[in-house]
Amino acid sequence: MGLTPGIQLYSVRQQMAEDFEGALAAVRAAGFLEVESASLPRKPAAEIRVALDKAGLKCVSTHRSFVDVTRDLDATTEFEKVIGVSYIICPGPGRRNSPDPGSKPGPLTIDDWKYNAEEFNKTGEKLKKAGLTFGYHNHWSEFVPVDGKVPYEELLRLCEPDKMTFEMDCGWVKVAGQDPIALMKTYPHRFSMLHVKDFHLPPNISFATHEEAKVTELGRGSIDYRPIFAQAARNQKITHAFVEQEEFDIPWKESLKVDADYLKSLTI
Repeated sequence: MGLTPGIQLYSVRQQMAEDFEGALAAVRAAGFLEVESASLPRKPAAEIRVALDKAGLKCVSTHRSFVDVTRDLDATTEFEKVIGVSYIICPGPGRRNSPDPGSKPGPLTIDDWKYNAEEFNKTGEKLKKAGLTFGYHNHWSEFVPVDGKVPYEELLRLCEPDKMTFEMDCGWVKVAGQDPIALMKTYPHRFSMLHVKDFHLPPNISFATHEEAKVTELGRGSIDYRPIFAQAARNQKITHAFVEQEEFDIPWKESLKVDADYLKSLTI
């Protein structure tokens, strides 16, 4: 697909908190050229842009909260335009009605998911006018049925393709007991970016047993990304793929190199 090796900076969130420029330099040294931002230190956008440029990294996408992409969209857009991103991605849903103070919020309803789709369409339309693309990033919980419906399928049904895209986190799809290839076959041309992560998965993994999935480096777990990328090349227009290493079980710089090498081996 001719993709540039990318990484989600959430992977090095602890390292960035300790030494921002050092963490970026290590990401570049491992072989990554593009990044997607998350968990950045609290610095002005111009300062962050300088650090990225110094490290030789291009930030093409960012993860921002539901509040950031709805209520605070103008400020979010202004900040991210300085960074130079092309995509603003929401990695989690909001609720139609805020829970009562002090109460424990229950699971989202199908109406909540419809509300998310409504808000995402509005955000996508606004960002499109600003020259940016809006999208949604999944975890495993979007595949837990609610009132006989699968929330992720509801988002794909209700979110308008001309207003927004989807960033499929293939690892979380597998942890939920679903198949990224099947999703891409069912929903052609809906996904423009991929998150690439690996887990040791038990047999018959499902959202009910997701806690049994153990994070590892790419190529060392249960997920073979070759057929996933092959399917993506058939009926999706993937523009970026980002490694996301949720945690490290070997030294972090070594882990980044393992991930970068695996991603490059996919002939992306």
